[in-house]
Amino acid sequence: MTTHRRMPPSSGGLFGDPAPEAKRIASYQANVDGGSRGNPGPAAYGVVIRDGRGDIVARLKKYIGQNTNNVAEYFGLIAALDYAQTHDIRALRIESDSELLVKQMRGQYKVKSSDLRPLFERAKKMSQTFESFRIDHVYREQNREADALVNQALDEVSRPSSVSQAEKPTQRESTLRFFARYKDGLLQPESDLNLPDGAEVEVMIRLRK
Repeated sequence: MTTHRRMPPSSGGLFGDPAPEAKRIASYQANVDGGSRGNPGPAAYGVVIRDGRGDIVARLKKYIGQNTNNVAEYFGLIAALDYAQTHDIRALRIESDSELLVKQMRGQYKVKSSDLRPLFERAKKMSQTFESFRIDHVYREQNREADALVNQALDEVSRPSSVSQAEKPTQRESTLRFFARYKDGLLQPESDLNLPDGAEVEVMIRLRK
């Protein structure tokens, strides 16, 4: 009697070739932050983006003018989403220390502010384009790098106006006394002053009788 050995079921594909494995989507992480000095006041956002291995691939920062903290937070979120879309990132996790931002994006809080409504709608629409998206709240200590970028952006804008008088280049002043006659609407010196072109002159007139 001939016995036939039963072969185990094949887990391969057609003609015994290995079945293609589902590719794992590389997930990126973006820490976002926004701040305003004065609220409202000078505002900026900061974003730190890491790839699936945890390596930083981008640092984003920008001054956005006079705005509130919450507006700046949304600008940071939108900047992170825009970067991810531009670089064909399909899985993204957002970390933010703004509880308001996170809960509004999760649908736990309503968006009542007219300033935030268009920003929320834009961010929500952008987030729905990813194959995988989540947003989580973290403590400020876990968001230090993004916060540092916010302050850098604000410092870069405020630095020119904060230069002290001592740091400004000094101008040399000298006093030159001369006599002049007023004729035909012009003040005409009686001697050659030998002044360079473009010299600024302060004139004090004392009439002689």
